[in-house]
Amino acid sequence: MELRFVLDPELTVDLREQIISLWTDVTNAGGAVGFVAPVTRDEVRVTADATFAGVAEGHDRLLIGYEDGRLVALLFFTGNRFALKEHFCVLKRVMVHPDCQGRGYGVALMREAERLARGFGLAALHITARGGLGLEAFYERCGYKEVGRLPGALRVAPGDDRDEVLMWLALA
Repeated sequence: MELRFVLDPELTVDLREQIISLWTDVTNAGGAVGFVAPVTRDEVRVTADATFAGVAEGHDRLLIGYEDGRLVALLFFTGNRFALKEHFCVLKRVMVHPDCQGRGYGVALMREAERLARGFGLAALHITARGGLGLEAFYERCGYKEVGRLPGALRVAPGDDRDEVLMWLALA
């Protein structure tokens, strides 16, 4: 089965609720998308609403993937909001529903983001990953290179600090 991608869908109330559900499910399955499990929909909603505002204001863009009409994957293209960095953007909240893991949807999502970024005229994509989960290996398979680490920058629990891994994909 393949994903059907939609760039910049209308952020209806229903789509916002679907995104919050996906975000909550991914987090509670151990995904590193801005929270530490367990998390509630209400906790996710606060961050999601701020993220939706960036999309609505035109600073950021949303890419979603559907499997048979069901939202199962997404990421945000986040603008840097700084003139000297307009040639690249940051991918945030890259997620695939836990029920769909192992189907190649994560790679398909990243490939579609790369294809779109080239079409936007961007020179590169940047992503950060939470250390200790093996995410670097996934992004490396997608062509990204580790370009730095912020040691212990992410405190996921008292006594559990993780590196924030900086990854880069040159598009030129």
